[in-house]
Amino acid sequence: MPVLVYAENAEGKFKKSTFEAISYARAIANQNNTTLTAISIGNADAAELAGLGKYGAEKVLNVSNDKLKNFVNQAYAAVVAEAAKKEGAEIVVLSNSFSGRGLAPRIGVKLEAGVADGAVSLPDQSNGKFIIKRLAFSGKAYALVELTSTNKVISLSPNSYKVVETGSTAVVEDFNPEVKASDLTTIIKEIVRSTDKVSLPDADIVVSGGRGLKGPENWGMIEELAGLLGAALACSKPVSDSGWRPHSEHVGQTGIAVSPNLYIAIGISGAIQHLAGVSSSKVIVVINKDADAPFFKVADYGIVGDAFDIVPKLIGAIKEYKALA
Repeated sequence: MPVLVYAENAEGKFKKSTFEAISYARAIANQNNTTLTAISIGNADAAELAGLGKYGAEKVLNVSNDKLKNFVNQAYAAVVAEAAKKEGAEIVVLSNSFSGRGLAPRIGVKLEAGVADGAVSLPDQSNGKFIIKRLAFSGKAYALVELTSTNKVISLSPNSYKVVETGSTAVVEDFNPEVKASDLTTIIKEIVRSTDKVSLPDADIVVSGGRGLKGPENWGMIEELAGLLGAALACSKPVSDSGWRPHSEHVGQTGIAVSPNLYIAIGISGAIQHLAGVSSSKVIVVINKDADAPFFKVADYGIVGDAFDIVPKLIGAIKEYKALA
């Protein structure tokens, strides 16, 4: 049976997390010696859609409908479920993004499927089983979940599977399922996106600041460091609550959960709520003048010192390295 992957796009452009999901779905299709079909909802152009073949999709179902110009959980879930039925797909893959976390359970209900969210590795299909390793307890642990249903929905945790390019081109096919009025009772009228910053959920590197920076006027060095590293900016909850930084940069249990390759925490003590949202980062670097800060217990590398001394030196060292490169 074919595998179906939901190719999420933002204003017609596909993100790194989408390419990860397609690469992951391609690997599952290879495990089962079957084909991979992607579905895109929105206004991506033909070249963008065909380009998904580079990551393993053989066919792309293109859904272009004015009613679906903005993301609607129930309607999008219905469309993806209809696509799965059309293709005879028993496995549906999507990214565990903000949208994916809302879609996965709804798709699961419509397909009577078992759902594994936050997957971090390929399923173990040995001995006739289908076992997924997924994040648990807000990213502080892993769980092994066996899906026993015929249909299965898997959402992949961002930055947990590498992007693999195959060099192919996908066939694009228009798909026009019925969109029920009952699925459009709640509509998002406008989504404001930041276009000049690295997206937090997709970032490979995140530079984050806390109350140790003493005020918003000191954020310039954090922005400069992030710019040099090509990193996304983030902050702790007290910082966003104080209005120093926008809430869109708040990472933690009650904010955005991130899993970058590198997370740099500057002036953040490491409250449990914050750690819950960043603990799946591959490498954590902590800069704090308090040697007893809880964050040091989970850090891979720690610097005990004043951020106002350490960060400028770090910026200088990076500039010197780049000048020599």
